[in-house]
Amino acid sequence: MPSNCKFLSLTAVFILYSCYSRVNSWDVSRIPSIAKYLSTKGRYEEVNPHLLADILSVNTTVIRPPSPQCREIYLAAIIRHGTRYPTTKNVKKMLRFYDTVKKSAAAEDRGWLREIRHEWTMWYREDMDGRLVPKGIEDHRHLAVRLSKLFPKLISEEKLRAGLIKFISSSKHRCINSTLAFKRGLTELWDITDMEFDHTVNDALMRFFDQCTKFVQDVSDNPTALSEVDEFNMGPEMERVQEKVADRLGVPYSHITDESAEAAFYLCAYEFAITNVNSPWCQLFDEVDAQVLEYANDLKQYWKRAYGYDINSKSSCILFHDVFSRLEKAAEENKHGSPVTEAVTIQIGHAETLLPLLTLLGFFKDTEPLKSENYASQTKRTFRTSHILPYAANLVLVLYDCGEGELRLQPLLNEKTVAFPGLSVQQSSMPLYADVRERYKELLQGCDFETECQLFKQPTEN
Repeated sequence: MPSNCKFLSLTAVFILYSCYSRVNSWDVSRIPSIAKYLSTKGRYEEVNPHLLADILSVNTTVIRPPSPQCREIYLAAIIRHGTRYPTTKNVKKMLRFYDTVKKSAAAEDRGWLREIRHEWTMWYREDMDGRLVPKGIEDHRHLAVRLSKLFPKLISEEKLRAGLIKFISSSKHRCINSTLAFKRGLTELWDITDMEFDHTVNDALMRFFDQCTKFVQDVSDNPTALSEVDEFNMGPEMERVQEKVADRLGVPYSHITDESAEAAFYLCAYEFAITNVNSPWCQLFDEVDAQVLEYANDLKQYWKRAYGYDINSKSSCILFHDVFSRLEKAAEENKHGSPVTEAVTIQIGHAETLLPLLTLLGFFKDTEPLKSENYASQTKRTFRTSHILPYAANLVLVLYDCGEGELRLQPLLNEKTVAFPGLSVQQSSMPLYADVRERYKELLQGCDFETECQLFKQPTEN
């Protein structure tokens, strides 16, 4: 990281943009071969490679209403924050591994290893603690512009000025600053300088996982909840990765643990995501190694945030009902010929916000669960966090009025069409809103956050 690009306080985060612009330009030839396996630490551009050529380009072919009569009336977007610095916990892991390399790595004059030992400096600090980086600001500025290009009748200057676009954020600084960046993308697009636009902080919606007692006790704070991850980390695939890393560094096998391999993977991922540099740390892994490390992280996300335990998805009941209540309000207002009072809702949270909701909706559920012993059979799994949850990942739901009382709902993930699980192929691209509600009828009638999250549920009466 260049010395003139210092880590700044929360209030100065936007100043970082000019620094970022000077040190970063997309160079496809310098993308690490393992970039597509970086899981939740991956760039949005790996999911949408066309953005490397033009960061504001959109694929309007994904927006194809079934008839010209269809007009969009409401849009809900649940978005992960942008690219961030590592958390304090991960900085400590990376520092321990860096010290091991500095003290013990072979002294041979190999280019990338020499660079690590003598030229690269550990510039990550504990006080960075997950704060948004300049690239994270751009992630959301650009996403705002692209969504406005995809849905110009909803995300418009007129609706923003009229207060019909609502912004909701997690209380975490990276989410608040992502929200500010998203708003800034719109105000700069339309050159709005005479108004400011508020946002609401709501952790009950955007950090529901912290407030779900059953999830916290049974999963988040339970040392045995991730036993599948622990077993995989002690298994033959991970052992081979550790041995290969040790061989490349010229250190004894005992010096490289599963935590060391993870820390080295983080060093590659953060350097690339934050500074657009194909770091020498990336040379420690080939694609086979990266696939193993990706699976280790997918296992963690699967068991801690997704299908591993029922409470993982049920913890998002409050957000699920919030989304559908806003859809229903817009549908009712439209039905009665009234103006829709909230045309767009932008809700910015975390990977831990988005993944449980996607799980509750049934997306990316493989036939077989992810386990420590079935790595080889899961190479074609749909549950790939590298594809689902890069920085700035987003789920967008667009409600259309197609005339004569026909409402349709289109889901997009990371600006690509997806199909609601459980609906027929004919229904999938833009199903009837009534069919979507029927698909999730049991959740809409139940899925009570307070009931699901209490430690001991009251027995139901016969």
